Amino acid sequence: MMGSDGTAGTRGRIVMLVDNGVHGDSRVQKTARSAADAGWDVVLLGRAPGGVAQSWRLGDAEVRLLAMPDPLARRRHEFRRSWLRWPLAYPPSGIAAHRRQAVRAWQADLDVRAAQLAVADPATPRLGLRRRALRAEQVAAKLTRTWVSGRYWMLTRARTHRRFRNPWDRAYTLFWQTVKGDGAWRRLEPGLWDYELAYGPAVDELRPDLVHANDFRMLGVAARAKIRAAARGREIKVVWDAHEFLPGVKPWQDNARWLPAHRAHEREYAPYADAVMTVSDGLAELLQREHGLTAVPDVVLNAPAADHGEPTPDAPAPDLRALCGIGPEVPLLVYSGSAGRQRGLDTMVDALPQLPGVHVAMVVNKPAGPYMTEVLARATRRGVADRVHALPYVAHWQVVPFLSAADVGVIPIHHWPNHEIALITKFFEYSHARLPLVVSDVRTMAGTVRSTGQGEVFRAEDVADYVRAVRAVLADPARYRAAYDRPGLLESWTWEAQAEVLDGVYRRLLPDRPGPTPPGVRPAAGADPAGPASARPAVGAGT
Repeated sequence: MMGSDGTAGTRGRIVMLVDNGVHGDSRVQKTARSAADAGWDVVLLGRAPGGVAQSWRLGDAEVRLLAMPDPLARRRHEFRRSWLRWPLAYPPSGIAAHRRQAVRAWQADLDVRAAQLAVADPATPRLGLRRRALRAEQVAAKLTRTWVSGRYWMLTRARTHRRFRNPWDRAYTLFWQTVKGDGAWRRLEPGLWDYELAYGPAVDELRPDLVHANDFRMLGVAARAKIRAAARGREIKVVWDAHEFLPGVKPWQDNARWLPAHRAHEREYAPYADAVMTVSDGLAELLQREHGLTAVPDVVLNAPAADHGEPTPDAPAPDLRALCGIGPEVPLLVYSGSAGRQRGLDTMVDALPQLPGVHVAMVVNKPAGPYMTEVLARATRRGVADRVHALPYVAHWQVVPFLSAADVGVIPIHHWPNHEIALITKFFEYSHARLPLVVSDVRTMAGTVRSTGQGEVFRAEDVADYVRAVRAVLADPARYRAAYDRPGLLESWTWEAQAEVLDGVYRRLLPDRPGPTPPGVRPAAGADPAGPASARPAVGAGT
């Protein structure tokens, strides 16, 4: 069997697109790995952190991180001075940081010179004059620092006050929506072109049979690749993997343009998707209504793999309790996932004074980031800093055994539309770690926990109710763990079951391709990986 790009011995080439650095995105990693295991030639394209291209193998899949300059992410006004409101502010060119550092260096030099004069021999020629000159220079440096700091403060104010939320910005947004309709994103969020300019040529060069676009930013990249290929006489199928319901997302930038722009971009390119998949039944229904889809999207849950064998068996397995510096007898609550205010980590910290002896591990994407710095400062103010531990992510195949060392898995997320409609990744990871759960009362997750009996539900952002739920679970953890003994419960929440749905979608779009490669078998070059048609195994269709 040979793909349309000439790659022998595979079912065809799939190019997967994601707008991050792949590390920490377990869904994307599992998707790429399982598709490659099924016999597809998979290349996963992501964005290189730091702008330095990288590549590695993920099982039989190839990962390439692309260098992506993003000059269009800054609006034109960010390069201009705010002459009317802040006439003395530095220009937004980087000179402010340079001037501030230069003044600090000047003062550091003066301090050293003052120390030298303080220990100088009293007989040193012109010693008094040099000391008076130094004092005058110190006064000048202090005045200069005040002047530089003031201008820097004005620049900061000018930047923070322009967040595209004032009446002018709302009018600007409405104008371009009226004039260009769904094409308004080109004016409102031109930074989306940075992704096209980095990813588009790479996709064209790979000549895929199918492009799997993860989430809303990559949808446009995939659709435009499909259009270009059609103009050259080639057909590309597009799978749009929608991780979130965009209208329900908290804007990633604090301005009035971000959400309308991305929604317009999504609406423009959604019709180019040959198949849509997503993470939950509720989100599938919302996507069908939002975009007028002819079919309900296939659902591929964010479930962990049942087999947690390590691709790098020599890598030491991390020990959660050892990283926290505690023994097995200490009650340990764990949160695993992105760190953000809407994730409810403040609730966990605020409750600790009422939970003596209990420790909290926060396994997050940026343990030293600005938000986690705030969380740890909050813990210090509450007098519980020694019981809060910020830890980095581990490899996706290590997540379940890593988390299993805790006593309780916590999901304290706030009420946001996207939080209401799906069972998120950490829910399945906690479940496979057989942890009793404490979850906030977001609709889908709270309903599932009440139904299975695997944990307690508390009112989101209510510290007292959270304390009640934690105490209940710690008082009788065996009662909640017993829920996982229900036949078929955990088996239905495995990635292996989801991989069948995934491959079913690919086969539906490329029906002339052979079935999946049997586990542990790699096809020889030029061979049909599935063998004779009569011997091909049945594969589950998409749901």
